[in-house]
Amino acid sequence: MNTLRFTSILCSATLYSIAAQAEVVHFDDAKSGRLAPGWVAGLTGKGNPKWSVERDDSAPSKPNVLKQSGQGTYPWCVKKDVALRDGYVEVKFKPISGEEDQAAGLIWRWQDGDNYYVARANAIGENITIYHTLKGKRKEFKRVGAKVAANEWHRLRVTFKGSHFTVALNGKKVMEWEDETFKESGAVGVWTKADSVTLFDDFEFGAE
Repeated sequence: MNTLRFTSILCSATLYSIAAQAEVVHFDDAKSGRLAPGWVAGLTGKGNPKWSVERDDSAPSKPNVLKQSGQGTYPWCVKKDVALRDGYVEVKFKPISGEEDQAAGLIWRWQDGDNYYVARANAIGENITIYHTLKGKRKEFKRVGAKVAANEWHRLRVTFKGSHFTVALNGKKVMEWEDETFKESGAVGVWTKADSVTLFDDFEFGAE
């Protein structure tokens, strides 16, 4: 086999390997009014969250989105059949309404409803914040200002490797942080706060 052909095959195999590690959930195969298969919803704290797949004409990948329209301290919805230690998680989100908050978050290394990491974008405060929730109590690590317009689609991404985390909004890095609270693999998912009504679409994750 000549060197050029071998290099081409090797590159193709490498690209396939990288692609095979990623998965995107568009929520389009799920029935309206329900959760997508493999997902589970709940909350940290008290309240009555409402997570459901719904049709939305503004969806980046039509026709469906995942919507949170109830209220609760910290509603969450995770893809429980995934376990990642190192990798990334990304989602497109649209803050719709909320008097107290208009929040959208990404969860990683989710152990259970009271133990996980979360990075949150907030349209009311126009900021990005990174936290951990430990035994049901949320602790803020870092907060930075960021333009998060209501009723517009944005893209939030977290990359995590070991104790190092990087958060990006709309393709631009906004913060980094180090923490070792949760070292084990865990589920990934999305999150809101209080009375936030938020849409999510094109949920993507992968191992590194």
